Amino acid sequence: MTELRGRMIEDMQLHGYAEKTQQAYLVAVRGLAKYYRRSPEQLSAEEIRQFFLYLVNDKGVASGTLNIYLCGIKFFYERTLEREWTIFDLVRPKKRKKLPVVLSVYEVRFLLSLVAQPTQRMALRMIYSCGLRLSEGTHLKVDDIDSARMMVLVRGKGGKDRYVPLPKRTLELLRDYWLINRPHTYLFPSRRGLDTIPTGTLHRTFKIVVRQSPIRKNASIHTLRHSYATHLLERGLDLRAIQELLGHTSPKTTSLYTHLTQKTIDTIHDTVNRLMADL
Repeated sequence: MTELRGRMIEDMQLHGYAEKTQQAYLVAVRGLAKYYRRSPEQLSAEEIRQFFLYLVNDKGVASGTLNIYLCGIKFFYERTLEREWTIFDLVRPKKRKKLPVVLSVYEVRFLLSLVAQPTQRMALRMIYSCGLRLSEGTHLKVDDIDSARMMVLVRGKGGKDRYVPLPKRTLELLRDYWLINRPHTYLFPSRRGLDTIPTGTLHRTFKIVVRQSPIRKNASIHTLRHSYATHLLERGLDLRAIQELLGHTSPKTTSLYTHLTQKTIDTIHDTVNRLMADL
């Protein structure tokens, strides 16, 4: 590890960035260094400008990828090297408003029933029934389950912990799971029992069951979280409560689910059908 890379890692640790964010930022700076085949410390503001033009015009990277490059490289120069350059104010990735995929209640039940491995099946059930992010689900500990209060402690994104309700049926399934597997620290441990179940394992498993099913939606594990929020909204829970359950900072993030409920879709269909009845 170079001294400069080490300093950047330390700066990100002091800033409180998650491990995943740190790795993404390091990849961005490494990509810059690889492009010029020189240490990024030796580059000028104009060279940084040309690199971003290369990403936009030649590589045609997605807005999300461009944003990661921007944030990582900007952090490196402004925090680690203490250089304030206006070029970083110029780069503005275009945001695309993309609606998430949502599964019906039946489709969720069907997909989860296809998961054969007990630990993976219970982890995915927990992720859906509590509206968790993947990393939140895999890092659940046995002590996070409060059966007396029927609540689950979730260690959320950005160090923001929250409590979410534990459904009675989920608790019943958890008890059956615990009697067979007897987890000690982590609720869903790896095969060796020393760490959490790898996120990649759950990703692959869910992708396989989606492929095996007749469901033709581009569903991922995060789709379970979107579906949880949409299903709650369809059953009358208000957006503010759903925002708290999901751990969203902004209500704008939660408001997109209003476009996805079956009630909204049915209303639109009914209105359009009546409008076009005598076409």
